[in-house]
Amino acid sequence: MLDSAKVQYPPLPLIQTWVWMMIESGNPEIQDKGRNNLIAAFGSLAKANEYLADMSNK
Repeated sequence: MLDSAKVQYPPLPLIQTWVWMMIESGNPEIQDKGRNNLIAAFGSLAKANEYLADMSNK
């Protein structure tokens, strides 16, 4: 489980926007930008996914 008290992540609505960009936009440039933003913020897509899963359980 991620300890969000130690690490500051972007606001949840922004993260959700990046996920939408990556998955649903249908534009390869926008998909790449969303993926790159998530990786820049979390270090990997796996960590971003883990964070989102933790947030949905709260």
